[in-house]
Amino acid sequence: MDMQQPGPGSQPPQGFGPPPPSYAPQNPYAQQTPQHAPQNPYAQQAAPYPPAPTPPQPPAQGPDFVAADRHNAVVVDAEGVSFENHGMNAEFPWPVIRSVHYKPGATGRGLMVAVVHVDGSVYECGVDAKRRERLQEWFGQLASVLGYYRPAG
Repeated sequence: MDMQQPGPGSQPPQGFGPPPPSYAPQNPYAQQTPQHAPQNPYAQQAAPYPPAPTPPQPPAQGPDFVAADRHNAVVVDAEGVSFENHGMNAEFPWPVIRSVHYKPGATGRGLMVAVVHVDGSVYECGVDAKRRERLQEWFGQLASVLGYYRPAG
């Protein structure tokens, strides 16, 4: 089979060359949407109404204990025990707490609280009471709150 090159002035065979102007896209960057696109039965359909907001949960009932100085804090409430130590927070929910211990600090003016985790880890936080009277108040309040949430210790 012998292929011949078209000579000058001859037209190329049909099917070659640019598409006719009626089929050329108007804007090459516009997104084309087919008129009869098949529907995906698994596509997520937009909900007719937005989901209902969850009602706010009432705060847990029960006493709480808060001791704080300018760097540290200890909170005991219905959720568990929380420590703040120079801006770092540690939260221990009641189900992961084996026991909670407390004692006066080395100077006799601070409160030391220790949480023993169920895995045996011990976490401590100290809060400066400034006055021994305040420390004694904290001991009474802390004993009462811990007795409420952990009656067996």
